[in-house]
Amino acid sequence: MSLTAVQGSFPRRLRLLKPDEYRRVFSRAERSTDNLFLVLARENGLEFARLGLAISKKNTRRAVDRNRLKRLVRESFRLNQELLAGLDIVVLNRRGKLLMDNGRYTASLLRHWKRLAERCAIS
Repeated sequence: MSLTAVQGSFPRRLRLLKPDEYRRVFSRAERSTDNLFLVLARENGLEFARLGLAISKKNTRRAVDRNRLKRLVRESFRLNQELLAGLDIVVLNRRGKLLMDNGRYTASLLRHWKRLAERCAIS
């Protein structure tokens, strides 16, 4: 099945944009962690999930690597939105784990999505 422009997009309503939205997630979040990512989630009272990224320069020095991580996280989130409905999510990267293939990052994110959906009793 081919994706239309709408199906393949990442509209503003699915993003955390304001500092207060990030602060709310950081304040009391469910955590899921491994050696690649720390993922925080909190219920948002909406019928859809929203994503925020905190991919730091401190942990990933090169801009090309940070951009790659952001693209992978956004795509994984987009493909698993139904599983995450009702959550605000912030993804942070871990230090020095850059030489992985995309499949490893995608598998890690899928485990985080499933774990958080289960912990927050959203499905």
